[in-house]
Amino acid sequence: MNNEFKFTINSIAFDENYQPSDSTRITTNFANLARGESRQENLRNALTMINNQFNSLANWDNPKADRYSVELEIISVDMDIDHEGNGQSFPTIEILKTNIVDHKTKKRIEGIVGNNFSSYVRDYDFSVLLLEHNKDKPGFSIPENFGDLHGKLFKCFVNSDAYKQNFTKLPVICLSVSDNKTYHQTENHHPILGVEYLPNESSLTEQYFKKMGLKVRYFMPPNSVAPLTFYFFGDLLNDYSNLELISTISTMETFQKIYRPEIYNANSAAGKCYKPDLKNRDHSLTQIVYDREERSQLAIKQGKLAEENFIKPYQSILEQWSANYAL
Repeated sequence: MNNEFKFTINSIAFDENYQPSDSTRITTNFANLARGESRQENLRNALTMINNQFNSLANWDNPKADRYSVELEIISVDMDIDHEGNGQSFPTIEILKTNIVDHKTKKRIEGIVGNNFSSYVRDYDFSVLLLEHNKDKPGFSIPENFGDLHGKLFKCFVNSDAYKQNFTKLPVICLSVSDNKTYHQTENHHPILGVEYLPNESSLTEQYFKKMGLKVRYFMPPNSVAPLTFYFFGDLLNDYSNLELISTISTMETFQKIYRPEIYNANSAAGKCYKPDLKNRDHSLTQIVYDREERSQLAIKQGKLAEENFIKPYQSILEQWSANYAL
């Protein structure tokens, strides 16, 4: 059996005119903003927040804080499921690509790919498989080989010709910290990423991303109020330029301020010992409409969609491929 799936990469601009495609996961950060009566205002406000945050961090040779703007591309990845050439494909991954426009030099600078991470198979693992495995059981446990298939699919994509032809650097994914853990500030400080934090324990999400080949570190950037979680290959601090890192921070912290204002738009900053609290009332809201409860319900629906359209129909192909796949 061929050890490589083929991937097709499509790109669409994320701007105030963005309309989600039919295959886009509707719980995705960017797709969620583009729904409802306030969609265009939501998008415009989010992009303004991103640009303001970028210029705040990229403050050298930028006296009016307007030198840069960020352009975002939504990268959709479809995987050819069978090797018979029948054209069967499945929307495997959606990520974001940042690009930086320097209005002073009139140059467009490539940013970082990754940032947001969206996956139907991840929805299936966490919202269907994990829930069914623990249903009516007295204690919580993890299914055998949990995350193995998803991790191998992600590694296969990153090592594919399609990825290498479209992107020059490996991805960085930036997520929220967990409200189930406590984070302790260290003495390590980076001029862009900020002060580093260490968690008191590992999480299931960390273990899941580890199977994707990714390492994890936690940093609270300057002027931020809570650490961000960075998943990456290689050396996060040295493999990327300051502007590349700022593009990820400004983009993903903006999303977190919208979706988790209790943590990322709190009115006081994290201290040396920090426990995120989604019930924190001392926070400010953005001028962006968002239904968090609806989003959590949709994750289950989309996990079942992956089960019905990908996991079950192609189970034998996927199991055989996963058993034989190795980097």
